Amino acid sequence: MIRPSSLPTTSQGWAALAHTATQLETTIAPEELLIVRDTQGRHMRLAGPPPGMRARLGAVLLLLFPQGGDLCLPLTVRSEHLPHHSGEVSLPGGATDPGDSGPIATALRECEEEIGVPQGGLAIWGEFAPIYILPSNFQVTPVVAYSQIAPQLYVNPYEVSDIILVTLRDLLDPAMVLTERRTLRGTVVDVPYFAIGQQKVWGATALVLSEFTARMRRVLADG
Repeated sequence: MIRPSSLPTTSQGWAALAHTATQLETTIAPEELLIVRDTQGRHMRLAGPPPGMRARLGAVLLLLFPQGGDLCLPLTVRSEHLPHHSGEVSLPGGATDPGDSGPIATALRECEEEIGVPQGGLAIWGEFAPIYILPSNFQVTPVVAYSQIAPQLYVNPYEVSDIILVTLRDLLDPAMVLTERRTLRGTVVDVPYFAIGQQKVWGATALVLSEFTARMRRVLADG
């Protein structure tokens, strides 16, 4: 349990914590992550595509910037126009284009297309290990970037219906994490999620955010 008194009190302190967490060379155990599990507690996420299937490549961006004394990141509510995961909450990102040089280029381009953040002026702090998303057959690499000032955010209505800002302080709050039982693809499962505003942030987005928070908890525990 993290004591509130151990948390940073300035945006610079949060930036230092987030940067160290991103650079941390560690493996996060499945028990520390928000992963869909069956009713016996076994996680249901595949490490890669099923045999004979080749995953499409993509990337998402954890874009960090100061907000008052905190650090925050934007989440997007995906437009109903999109063919996959419409209406769900996600990180800015999408499929790799042939002209992209790698995950960083994909994440930056998609963030600019979706919420209007220019690629210049962002500091790239690192990447997390790719994760596989079965319903859309994507292998997605999370990329962490930092802006020293809060950027102007604009909604691309074809891809995004809304933008939600969440602070790292809130993500580290255990009260933000809830679980509900659902039936997914015919199987009864327990679905953990971040309760952010009126939204339930689950699936791949919750997995990425929970890896980030687990990394920050490790840094705080060692500090």
